[in-house]
Amino acid sequence: MPAYSLAALRARRFSTVYGVDFSGARLAGRTLWVARAEPRAGRRALRLVELVNLERAAGSPLRERALGYLVEMIRRSSDALWGIDAPFGLPVEVLDPGMTWAGLMRFVRDWRADGYDLGLWCLARARARGGPQHVYRATDRAARAPFDCYHYRIIYQTFHVMRDVLWPLRRSPGTAILPFHYGRLRAATRVLVETCPSSTLKRLGLPHHTYKQPEGGPLTGRRRRTRQAILEGLGPYVEIGATDRARIMRDGGGDALDAVIAAAGVADAWRSAPHEGIAGDARVRREGFLYA
Repeated sequence: MPAYSLAALRARRFSTVYGVDFSGARLAGRTLWVARAEPRAGRRALRLVELVNLERAAGSPLRERALGYLVEMIRRSSDALWGIDAPFGLPVEVLDPGMTWAGLMRFVRDWRADGYDLGLWCLARARARGGPQHVYRATDRAARAPFDCYHYRIIYQTFHVMRDVLWPLRRSPGTAILPFHYGRLRAATRVLVETCPSSTLKRLGLPHHTYKQPEGGPLTGRRRRTRQAILEGLGPYVEIGATDRARIMRDGGGDALDAVIAAAGVADAWRSAPHEGIAGDARVRREGFLYA
């Protein structure tokens, strides 16, 4: 890894860490949350300083407006680590032999149908190989991700993060998208990585089921207790004030909480990630890595 040593990567402390609970839905802004946290001198735990819903921030729930606003938030950030809850790539098994991540990005940019159709294309490619229809990336297996990255519940996130966020940022000055741009890290002022709140909860030994209530309304007793257990377990990793705790408990879908988990998880994973091994892994450089 020519640009940065492993020790330098682990020692780097970003002044701001962002966690993004991403959505590729038509009304993406409604459930897309961004948590902004900052390190505190002498402490391992981050301090949550802002929790933003993109529908309110962008002034519209529509996907194009919300994701455009997110791209500009990222461009304006400095000395920042961004953990985004959406797959940055596809498994090599469904790609053409030798296709690079840059080639995949161009392929997705030029895709004329929608994300669901891209998922069907992946299924057909997997079937043609004679193996399982749903192929997990190596990093999905290692991090115990709940779904493969073209599962029907995930494919819109995969498609729209690649086309509408990573594509416009891939050559933005000062931006490194990992694990694909390790060579840019020395000059990068903002770093984007893929994370997964579910994987983080599993790694930390915290509950990872029964905390979402997408139908809305007051949380059931079981979901309330599960969220309280998660918040307590996150204590060593992120300090959350009373106002934001209340907002997290009121958000039925659990998206605000997922944004906070994304921030805490990516900050902790950054310190322990085997960066040299990631940067030197040919498979990872094509399909991505979960920093969770």
